[in-house]
Amino acid sequence: MDRAGGQQEGETQSIRQVVAASFIGTAIEWYDFFLYGTAAALVFGQLFFPVSSPLINTLSAMGTFAVGFFARPVGGLIFGHYGDRIGRKTMLVISLLMMGIATFLIGLLPSYESIGIWAPILLVVFRICQGLGVGGEWGGAVLLAVEHAPEGRRGFYGSWPQMGVPAGLLLGNLALLPLSLGLSSEAFLSWGWRIPFLFSIVLVGVGLFIRLRIMESPAFRQVQESQTEANMPIMDVVRVYPKNVLLAMGMRIAENGIFYILTVFVLSYITQSLGLSRNVGLIGVIIGAAIGLFTIPLFGALSDRWGRRPLYMFGAVFSLVFSFPFFWLLDTGSTVVIWLAIVLGLILGHDPMYGPQAAYFSELFGTRVRYSGASIGYQLASVVGGGISPLIATSLLALAGGHWWLIALYTSVLAIITIVSTYLASETFQEDITAERPEERRAVAGST
Repeated sequence: MDRAGGQQEGETQSIRQVVAASFIGTAIEWYDFFLYGTAAALVFGQLFFPVSSPLINTLSAMGTFAVGFFARPVGGLIFGHYGDRIGRKTMLVISLLMMGIATFLIGLLPSYESIGIWAPILLVVFRICQGLGVGGEWGGAVLLAVEHAPEGRRGFYGSWPQMGVPAGLLLGNLALLPLSLGLSSEAFLSWGWRIPFLFSIVLVGVGLFIRLRIMESPAFRQVQESQTEANMPIMDVVRVYPKNVLLAMGMRIAENGIFYILTVFVLSYITQSLGLSRNVGLIGVIIGAAIGLFTIPLFGALSDRWGRRPLYMFGAVFSLVFSFPFFWLLDTGSTVVIWLAIVLGLILGHDPMYGPQAAYFSELFGTRVRYSGASIGYQLASVVGGGISPLIATSLLALAGGHWWLIALYTSVLAIITIVSTYLASETFQEDITAERPEERRAVAGST
């Protein structure tokens, strides 16, 4: 009895270590990624794209922000392939290093005035490295958590690496806010914004120390022991699970695209269209991110009881209904009402989808191709959803003569795509993810 109890306690401790490592490492990676987005909205246009028009400045900076998202599927493909071939842990260490070094180098990058055209070129190169790193990060982090989780708790434990998103968003904005408040505009533009980027190298050291201590997931070790790893995971996942890849993409579109409207585009809209202080938007995003640290695991845990689909559908429908009211609230110009708009969009629209998402997408694929399948669906949608949504929103705002109605229509379309995809997806929360699936057995047999 004591032995069994000790074994159970050891397993629980192992799960806690894994989810802590997944959360901390993912938070560091998203800190780096979101820090770029915030800086792109606030300072990069002036520093690296010096032209006379503020609109062109913003479009150029948002364009480099989008570049990182185009690199994410490539990162997902590369890291997914090797993650399904040699394991999840090794890929997580590499992705963390790639992201952290690129962020540190952005903090050292001279402005356009100093090195001319090389400034925006190098900025794009470093942003691509960030995209490759975060493209490989998500799949490995969530799979370690989900594949270590006990039966009936995958939604909750899978939500922990998802919490890295609000944690990274919170850290990134908190890092910039005191500098923005305490420094003059000239000092902040000259050197103040660089400090959070340079500090990233310290966080990377912490993340590496934690990640090197965790074990490979039990589900993947089982595949390794049977020597049935997929030879070409990308080809296998497209051949065996084409529908699930497309559904994962569709389910991700609104969650990701609208998220970046709420957290990146809103910063430039508040400052340039409403004429308010940049700190109004920053504080609103910080509040929403802080609440997300609690609501994301809550929705993940609820999905273990009620299923993934109902919660995901709720978030998508709310995002649709809230498309126009969000901008009505912003246009009041009231600081508190603007904060309320951002918070409602995040905790009732984004979080009910993002909390169950790690477990949901993992459960759509078999163990041999799970890293590749989950990563492809997740990261490809990031291109057509999140990556270009601030750029599209900025362009639509200009097209409509400074009015937001086209942006609201755009977010409505994203929400409808996700609603349809969620409706067509099957419920997965009661499935055994360690069991070998018939379609997988046929794929293994066909590759031998």
